[in-house]
Amino acid sequence: MKHRVVVVGAGFAGLQAVKDLKGANCQITLIDQRNHHLFQPLLYQVATTLLATSEIAWPIRRVLRNRSDVTTLLATVSGVDVALREVVIDDDRRIPFDTLIVASGARHAYFGNDRWEIDAPGLKTLEDATTIRRRLLLAFERAELTEDEAEREAQLTFAVIGAGPTGVELVGIIAELAQRVLPDEFRRIDTRKARIMLIEAGPRILPAFPEKLSTYAAATLATRGVDVRTGLPVTSVSAKGITLGEQPIAARTVIWAAGVQASPAARWLGAPADRAGRVLAGPQLTVPGDDAIFVLGDTAHVESKGAPVPGIAPAAKQQGKHAARVIRARLAGRAEPPPFRYSHMGNLATIGRNAAVIDFNGFTLKGRLAWWIWGIAHIYFLIGTRSRLAVALSWLWSFVSGHNSARLITQKETLRKLD
Repeated sequence: MKHRVVVVGAGFAGLQAVKDLKGANCQITLIDQRNHHLFQPLLYQVATTLLATSEIAWPIRRVLRNRSDVTTLLATVSGVDVALREVVIDDDRRIPFDTLIVASGARHAYFGNDRWEIDAPGLKTLEDATTIRRRLLLAFERAELTEDEAEREAQLTFAVIGAGPTGVELVGIIAELAQRVLPDEFRRIDTRKARIMLIEAGPRILPAFPEKLSTYAAATLATRGVDVRTGLPVTSVSAKGITLGEQPIAARTVIWAAGVQASPAARWLGAPADRAGRVLAGPQLTVPGDDAIFVLGDTAHVESKGAPVPGIAPAAKQQGKHAARVIRARLAGRAEPPPFRYSHMGNLATIGRNAAVIDFNGFTLKGRLAWWIWGIAHIYFLIGTRSRLAVALSWLWSFVSGHNSARLITQKETLRKLD
């Protein structure tokens, strides 16, 4: 019988591990609760009408169609029986394994205020993105309809909580939408008067970047009409708006970009975890005391060169590659590779049209050139020529015409009753 490898999660880490196990004389079962692999770094562009869902997501079965050694299951994992070496899925079905890779990702964390999710959705899935897009577009439509000036101002107030790359990139495109894309399409409102707020409890935005780049990003956003607030936490969120410190702010559209919480993998495995729920992984990315179980990506707390590995796509892909190398070495009876070492490729964030910031291990870049490099890098990491071409054409169309192509209000509200 071939060695049985079960992979939970078809994100960057899990899919990379599956790809690198090609020809390793094992039978792989890939389990995910969705049928697609998602390019999360561009998810915010779906939320803000720049890209369509099909441009950043690909059916898992299509990606692995030529891999007869891989069986893909659309299922939800509810637990792992470590003693019996089985993954438990829907209806208590059990999938046996000899080696297990858990790369089940993370969701947004509300720091004990989970009720806020209804009114301040985060951005981790296509469903999240289309919910946010719907709320953004409906806010402008409702502002056009209302006769109440206070309600109109509330509909035209957009608050993004959390000023990491996702938060900065979101407000950058919302500002473009209000300032450049929509003004000619409404008659009763001036979309350029929209109030777009970026809120960060810490002292500065983009805290993972050098301070000079944070300062540049804040100044650039300010010139584009974004109200950047730092140093005060959000203390409440409701359908009516937020409270910033002790100041109530009427905002009908609130987006959460402030933190993440790992999947329940630590509980499934009975493994030690950090405060965000990430399993404390060993040097080979395995669970302490069980070398047959790997934890990768946002599921894992990984240390490399004495520092935590960031939860970003390049890191997850490197972890997937390393896990596959270890498994291949074991199956071939070779010595295992050295412990995992993360190679940091740099931090990138776009602020909007012609503006981005890049930190390449101390070498920094900002402005238009950084924006072009950011775009090229993201197109490069997309899967397949068709997707690269589709995204490039969407960006080119938006740049030349000043219009965003994905602006249909279609599906119903998924979190709260708005209509």
